[in-house]
Amino acid sequence: MSSTSDPHSRLLAWFAENRRDLPWRQSSDPWGVLVSEVMLAQTPVARVEPVWRAWMDRWPEPADLAAEPAAEAIKAWGRLGYPRRALRLHEAAGIIVEQYGGEVPDDYDRLIALPGVGDYTAAAVVSFAFGGRATVLDVNVRRFYARYFDGQPAPATHLTAAERRRAAEIVPDRDPALWAGATMEFGQLVCTARAPKCESCCVADDCRWLARGRPDSHLRTTRPQGFAGTDRQVRGLIVDLLRAGPAPQEAVDLLWADRIQLARALDSLVADGLVDPVGQGRYALPGDG
Repeated sequence: MSSTSDPHSRLLAWFAENRRDLPWRQSSDPWGVLVSEVMLAQTPVARVEPVWRAWMDRWPEPADLAAEPAAEAIKAWGRLGYPRRALRLHEAAGIIVEQYGGEVPDDYDRLIALPGVGDYTAAAVVSFAFGGRATVLDVNVRRFYARYFDGQPAPATHLTAAERRRAAEIVPDRDPALWAGATMEFGQLVCTARAPKCESCCVADDCRWLARGRPDSHLRTTRPQGFAGTDRQVRGLIVDLLRAGPAPQEAVDLLWADRIQLARALDSLVADGLVDPVGQGRYALPGDG
């Protein structure tokens, strides 16, 4: 699928007509793009959008976030889940201020060195914020490529070197961010994990998976993660309690009947830097003690 091929053109035309009007797409502000990509990791767009808007209203620049305690970032994170992302974003804001004069760096190597920024996020910021040619590979793009090129219902569990090489070759020199956005959106809206809309697919004529009769289409391409009763749930209850301010051990003990699991969750939050012991048997979010 070269940049001049008909399937490529059809996909871009589909994107032009069907792209969602998401707030972080309305400008190429690097900080807004970075915040959106961190928030969107493992979290649906509908849950992210209001939190992103509130976050950007309060902290429109990295320096604004860096000037406040980490506790404020964790509180503002709300119920997006995985609050370590908020803590890492706060740390990243501090580094951006200290090392880059408050400007989000525009190259992959500096971006991936920031706390909480992995391969996908660094590539996405290079592409969407700066218009650079980067290999943006999230689960949606990988699933689309696996079906279209390989005739498989889903990609390998882990990103392979072969996948990366192919994806890098596909990225066009002209408007690479447009291609990245189109393939991600297509995977999210059409070439979905559980119910792909093959009947309305603009590149169905060239899809190897469809040509093979959609083998193994009954198999799940993603595995749902349980939540109820897990340490993640207990950690969330503790963080929710501390969003209102420091609390004593007695208040923490009331959150969960299984004291062993509760202690394990609390210890893990302290180890992750999300909770600080502040003396006299009390706990607080970092910088809120």
